[in-house]
Amino acid sequence: MAGQIDMIVDQTSNSMAHIRGGKIRAYAVTAPTRVPSAPDIPTVDEAGIPGFHILLWNGLWVPKGSPKDAIAKLSAAAMDALADPAVRKRLTDVGLEVPPRERQTAEALGAFHKAEIAKWWPIIKAAAIKAQ
Repeated sequence: MAGQIDMIVDQTSNSMAHIRGGKIRAYAVTAPTRVPSAPDIPTVDEAGIPGFHILLWNGLWVPKGSPKDAIAKLSAAAMDALADPAVRKRLTDVGLEVPPRERQTAEALGAFHKAEIAKWWPIIKAAAIKAQ
């Protein structure tokens, strides 16, 4: 916003207010489909960078060995919160997308997490990226 950075890849929830306020310009979203709260922003596929899909996701994690009933209770509470119309509206207003209920389960998150590791690990390894 101060003119010091030419480009940034950021999550919509951080940037949407600045985009709507005209302080920054959005060139594309890195999702395979347009963001419902900003349908005028093209996807990377539409902008000429096909397949450059980086999805933002969030999850709740518990320590290994946590009781299954506690996990089920936490999961149900989180899913109920995400089903609340006011919560959904607030999240979508800032540019987040709430996944369908069947993708909100602990099992679905685990499968997605494994798929993300399989997708990104070869790239991280090939680029010799190291944690600092």
